[in-house]
Parts: sequence; C-alpha cells; structure tokens
Amino acid sequence: MRLKLREYKMQNKKYRIDYTQKIEEFERTLYRIVALADFGNVTTGDQGGYIESEKNLSPYGNAWVYDNARVYGNARVGDNAVVHDNA
Repeated sequence: MRLKLREYKMQNKKYRIDYTQKIEEFERTLYRIVALADFGNVTTGDQGGYIESEKNLSPYGNAWVYDNARVYGNARVGDNAVVHDNA
C-alpha cells in the first residue's frame, strides 16, 4: 500500500505549533512548540520555545528550541542543534 506524502509527513512530525500560546517579537508573531514524540532529551508533551513558522525548526534529527528561546525570520534550527534559555 502506498503512503500519500501528506500522511507520511503527518506520521513523521516531532512537534506541533500551539497557536494559542503566542508572543510578539520585533513585530513578528511567534508560537510555542510542543513535542509530539520522544527524541534526544525531549519527551512527548514537552513545551519548547517559540518559532515563527515550521520553516524555523527542522522536523528531523534532535533539533529543538527550549525554554523561552525564540527563532524567527530566516533562522533555522536543524540536525542536532538546540537553542535554549532566552536566546
């Protein structure tokens, strides 16, 4: 049975964006992320930091935005990189 691309992407998501938790940063709206799977030091349900869009955080590897860290604009966290504290 062939898996549709959309179904494949949904099965491999490691986080979701919580649009109810948002902050403003330099006239940009950033949203809290929540882990959907265990990976690296992250457990399912953990709340992460803030991103502007899914373009800012890779769905692959152990990349994560912790605490109150903020990633937006053209910034991208990928592979096994992490951003934490108030960065």
